[in-house]
Amino acid sequence: MRVEDLKILAYRPAWELQERLHAEVVAGGEERLLIVEHPPVITLGRRPKPDAHLLASAEDLARLGVELVHTDRGGDITFHGLGQIVVYPIIRLNEHGLSVGGYVRALENGVITALADLAIPGRRISGAVGVWTGLADRPAKICAIGVRIRRGVSMHGLALNVETDMNYFNLIVPCGLAGSAVTSVRKILGDQTPPVDTVKHILVVALQRQLTAVESAT
Repeated sequence: MRVEDLKILAYRPAWELQERLHAEVVAGGEERLLIVEHPPVITLGRRPKPDAHLLASAEDLARLGVELVHTDRGGDITFHGLGQIVVYPIIRLNEHGLSVGGYVRALENGVITALADLAIPGRRISGAVGVWTGLADRPAKICAIGVRIRRGVSMHGLALNVETDMNYFNLIVPCGLAGSAVTSVRKILGDQTPPVDTVKHILVVALQRQLTAVESAT
């Protein structure tokens, strides 16, 4: 699959690009792995009433320069911003031997592997999609996942907090999970945090290896 770093791109143009590439991949074109950072945006998934977990008013969002977008991905509400690595795989699941659930687990496994390379222990939590870290009694979410599969090809993907301004998460109930903490690589590693581009490379390699391992096993 071709890896493309879009650098910094607003959410809606990135979504439009995904749609175009999705049509190409459905038609047999080259699979893609898009990497991007979005300017501040809150996105709402397809769960019922995800805006119930929006804590800020329209005036607050306008004052802070935060866009609000209703999407067609799975999941609830989340925030994207600079310093957060967003990855959009556009792949044919059947060719990788993946069910929808298996695909989500492959994304989680890739993130967990990448975090291990950064000496951060990542894990799943039963009943909650994404990747978490921290103590068992005080877990914090470091990576959100929300996908859509249409005609057997994936869209949307994952968002890993690296140097994200975590204050923005006060505007929402992240992923609709009341009382859950969120964290970032910077909050955990402090001054030892690698540059975002370094983390991008580690994450992409881990995701590619995970998908290749799944594909090779089929």
